[in-house]
Amino acid sequence: MGGRITANLHHLPQYEVDYVEASEERRKQMAEAGVKTTGMEEALGRTEAVILGVPDRLIGKITHEIVPKLKPGTIVIGLDPAAAYAGVMPERNDITYFIAHPCHPPLFSDTEPASAKSDWFGGQGALKQSVVCALHQGPEAHYAVGEKLAAAMYAPILRTHRVTVEQMAILEPAVVESTMATCIAAMREAMDRAVELGVPEQAARDFCLGHIRTLTAVAFGFAGFPISDGAIKAIEQNRPRIFHDNWKQEVISLPAIRQSVRDICAV
Repeated sequence: MGGRITANLHHLPQYEVDYVEASEERRKQMAEAGVKTTGMEEALGRTEAVILGVPDRLIGKITHEIVPKLKPGTIVIGLDPAAAYAGVMPERNDITYFIAHPCHPPLFSDTEPASAKSDWFGGQGALKQSVVCALHQGPEAHYAVGEKLAAAMYAPILRTHRVTVEQMAILEPAVVESTMATCIAAMREAMDRAVELGVPEQAARDFCLGHIRTLTAVAFGFAGFPISDGAIKAIEQNRPRIFHDNWKQEVISLPAIRQSVRDICAV
């Protein structure tokens, strides 16, 4: 994600950006791409905003190292709600914590055919994406500053949404990673099982991916018609075999989310 943000910000004249990179190999790659890196102490001495393009499990360690060195009024921008919601970043009342996470390009779009070269994560193609933003702490005026920077980081933008850090954590990890990613992994396992039972792999792939698109369009209200009676019957019969009754309370609940973000941020 740091590389994607660099690509979007590097050419914008309204921002003067210092790029801090710990990996010597990555610094060489960035130099070859025309991106000059800066030492951390030099960058921290003049920064107005810090973008944390680092893994969740390292944010606690890194912020405890850099936050005490920041000037009052500095905006620290996280790319995921986990560290803020888990409370692993140091307390300091005279700086701002702002979180901005991309929604990624929507599933249904006619502007770019899907292929191996498609921009699946957003920010590098023609597909616009939305972004959710949260002012975790800091003056209200800093929300507009953070939102504007987030729009530049994740451009091209479809919509920006203001949410709380807790609401963002409900979306990710609880809804997107804990639930949807698990279901999608199971969908892939189901397709692989069909191949094990003798269905030609390309036939299974074409059939499953086409039906995923159609069923998603129906379930999310894009298709304009209901799911078939046969599919409804199959869901009624098999839902209890796949999901137990209390799965939403166990996965998408605030206690479960708090534990999940603690686990995500653990070193």
